[in-house]
Amino acid sequence: MTDNHRAELAAFLKAHRARLTPKDVGLFEDLEPGRRRTPGLRREEVAELAGVSLTWYTWLEQARKIAASPQVVDALARALRLSPAEHRHLRALSGLPDLSEHEDTDDSRLQRLVDALMPSLAVVHDGRLDFVVWNTAFARIRVDPAELPADRRNLLWWMFTDERTRAMMPRWEPAARAILGQFRALVGRTPDDPHLNALVAALTEASPEFRTWWQDYPVQDFRAVTITLDHPDAGPPGPGRLSTPPGREPRPVHGRPPPRHRRRPRPHRDRA
Repeated sequence: MTDNHRAELAAFLKAHRARLTPKDVGLFEDLEPGRRRTPGLRREEVAELAGVSLTWYTWLEQARKIAASPQVVDALARALRLSPAEHRHLRALSGLPDLSEHEDTDDSRLQRLVDALMPSLAVVHDGRLDFVVWNTAFARIRVDPAELPADRRNLLWWMFTDERTRAMMPRWEPAARAILGQFRALVGRTPDDPHLNALVAALTEASPEFRTWWQDYPVQDFRAVTITLDHPDAGPPGPGRLSTPPGREPRPVHGRPPPRHRRRPRPHRDRA
């Protein structure tokens, strides 16, 4: 991307941020209208809606030399309530290909589904518990599956090998055991699946807990659960997890976003 492209992108983002109000995007109205130094949304509000960091979004508006993924650019388009033409222009400014009808695959439709749930966390797994699509909120709060090795983008692998995930989950062991029981049943139904067998071998070597619990042959039916997280930035939001039973079709997982910290002040009462 050239300097001119970055400058155009910055100007585009600023202009479309300025035309929106908190009410337009479902945010709380200002407690003291007229106190905003600039018209439109604040940068932190756009960043929150798109599920990106404030620093990263600020750099975009400052025309810094950073790259934006298609997932993030599309999330910004939704946060700024862009029209289809404006969305295409934003992708062009970001150096991304246009979205044409022949690119409308099953995965792209699933991607739009999870992106539409922003700022809630959302991810879709397939029948092997591999990550299929996810939104930027999930990548920011839980994990960005794109950063995992291509053959390890799997819920079970992440659950048992990622120390950050374990630290964020006060009840990690019950959750890990539940997922392991579902996975054990899946492997039992498809014992000749080379992908699953390779994953079992890798987890047996990488995780002492997996190695021990796997020998117990736990089997558990799917059930929706609530997982509590203690995130270092977002705090303990306790996001809900809602999904469909595992099978060969993708299954969605949806979590509530962290609670807002902006609260209305309590009315002042004078003492008699």
